Amino acid sequence: MTWRDLPRIKEHPPELLPGEDARRFMQRKGTYQRPLTLRAVVIGLLASLLIATLDPYGLYIIKGSYMTLDYSTPAAVFLFFVLVVVVNGVWKRISPRSALRPPELITVYIMMIVTCVIPTLGLTAQILPVLAAVTYYATPANGWDRLIHPHLHPLLVPRDKEAIRLFFEGKPGAIVPWEVWLPSLLVWMPLILALYFVMIAMMVLVRRQWMDRERLAFPVTQLPLEMVNEQEPLLRKPLFWLGFALPFTVGSLIALHNYAPSVPAPPVFTRVPIFRETVTWTFRFSFPMLGFFYLANLDALFSLWFFNLLFMVVRGYLNIYGVEIREDLGGAYGTPYIPYKYLGMGAMLMLVATSLWSARAHLSDVVRKSLGRGKDVDDSMEMLSYPVAFWGMVLGLLAMSVWIWWSGLPYWATWLYLLFMMVLFFGLTRVVAETGLAEAVAAMIAPVFTVAGFGSTPFGARGLTALGLTWVYSADIRTTIMASSVHGLRLAERTGIRSRGLFWAMVLAIVVGIVASIWVTLLLAYRHGGANLNSWFFIAGPQFPYRWVEGKMNNPSDPSVTGWLLTGFGAAVMGFLSAMRQRFVSWPFHPVGFCVGSTWIMDEIWLTCFIAWLLKYLILRFGGLRWFRMSLPFFLGLIVGQYTCNGVWLVIDYFSGAKGNQIFWI
Repeated sequence: MTWRDLPRIKEHPPELLPGEDARRFMQRKGTYQRPLTLRAVVIGLLASLLIATLDPYGLYIIKGSYMTLDYSTPAAVFLFFVLVVVVNGVWKRISPRSALRPPELITVYIMMIVTCVIPTLGLTAQILPVLAAVTYYATPANGWDRLIHPHLHPLLVPRDKEAIRLFFEGKPGAIVPWEVWLPSLLVWMPLILALYFVMIAMMVLVRRQWMDRERLAFPVTQLPLEMVNEQEPLLRKPLFWLGFALPFTVGSLIALHNYAPSVPAPPVFTRVPIFRETVTWTFRFSFPMLGFFYLANLDALFSLWFFNLLFMVVRGYLNIYGVEIREDLGGAYGTPYIPYKYLGMGAMLMLVATSLWSARAHLSDVVRKSLGRGKDVDDSMEMLSYPVAFWGMVLGLLAMSVWIWWSGLPYWATWLYLLFMMVLFFGLTRVVAETGLAEAVAAMIAPVFTVAGFGSTPFGARGLTALGLTWVYSADIRTTIMASSVHGLRLAERTGIRSRGLFWAMVLAIVVGIVASIWVTLLLAYRHGGANLNSWFFIAGPQFPYRWVEGKMNNPSDPSVTGWLLTGFGAAVMGFLSAMRQRFVSWPFHPVGFCVGSTWIMDEIWLTCFIAWLLKYLILRFGGLRWFRMSLPFFLGLIVGQYTCNGVWLVIDYFSGAKGNQIFWI
């Protein structure tokens, strides 16, 4: 008997003694097994350390496939496959009784997916270049030293020009000037850690609503659960290995083509200009996304590709007739088309509002429990108690607001910005949990919407500069602690990991990820030059926030009335789609399709989404659930095969000295 038996015991309480909970019952019967063990945490920390150190090296020096950009967490999938198949497989043969059990394996996986957020887009590849770029890329032409530098808080960015120059240009044998970087990084850490705690706490507060009441699908969690399923072992099914072999073979041919151009490389994407070459139509096939999409709801799949094509057609006709809106909305983040930025933001606001409204009964119980009035509310199965999560969230938001105000943003604007930021994080997490869209972005980013909605003048130069710094953690973000934590909670719930110690295991993984990835990134940047490591992370990306701030200072903007109207229209359409879906069972349009269908990531993977929808529709139509279950290992194999191929070739490239052998992007 393990922790997964707790719900069953709670449903049949006559065996419990007065005042005895399920855990004490299992201990008394001698059937209790600790789901969270020290060895699992230690292995998880070692795996987290590998991800935090080797992923930056593979990305910046080997210049191979991206392994930590998205909610799909390729690095975690690859290392988990090695752990389950190789390490634990050998362990079982030598000593079956002492091998890692499924809850222990899942504990390691949870720690890895949390760590995957840190090394690149989630934090490290943002914070270091963005803090240094305001000095290094300042020129007489852009005037940043005149417009921006006077309004930067002196503790927030490193000031040593020579140290910053070496960060971008490098020098063989250079030593990291920690005395330059540590003061600023230590000042930033309270904000980052408070943000991460708030994200985790929010997911604890909505876990029961999403998992027990609404029963969201959580497609991204299906793969690790199947990999540790001992009743029907996934790795013993031929279809899994067939699915594994297909992307592994295609990816290996692409890798070999980079070594020897005579080896044919199968094309996986092409682009076609349409609507008088004003729109580019992308046809891209992604093996792992086909696997993730196959696990999603049919209505969600249909809506994702349908709304993407609808948005593209509407945009094409508007381009032909010269209908456009000119406004500086921070570049191509989310969606490059300005009207769709506002529509998507309105849709996201409505998505979060309807989600919270649906959860109102549960959230009322949470508040009662947090105020000491909900003795009937049971939170013993949660990673954090409701009072700790609720009041921790409140205090965390207060701490963040004070920090951001201290950095220069007016206090009234701080709460607006925090609202929009948390709406986007919460909404994206909901989208991923419901649809399996393991590569997702919002149509707009929080700092840009905050200024667009109220005009740039009320913020002042110091406020705009403070908003520019928020790019570190709230702009070009394709993976978050919020999503990793809720998927971790789902995995824990399915494998019986109910220990409160899981929270501290996640915290340790976060700390290891932050420290190790910052250390490795700084070391590589000073030895090789950041500008030589990755053009987006060290050249183009970190200049975006300051170019936006410069533009707003030189060309102040008024509140966008058109933007508010489009935002309201987007919210209205989203509300209509949500109401129709609840009212009519046969309504084919899922609201999330409208919410994220216009984003650039959907432009890239709409074809894969369409193929997944068509295959799943045909399989369910002619074979029913039996065929779906039979075919599932094949699609899970597509995910593992692609990410294993990426990881294996990173190892091969390291030993061969090859550079730029990038197989995987999406």
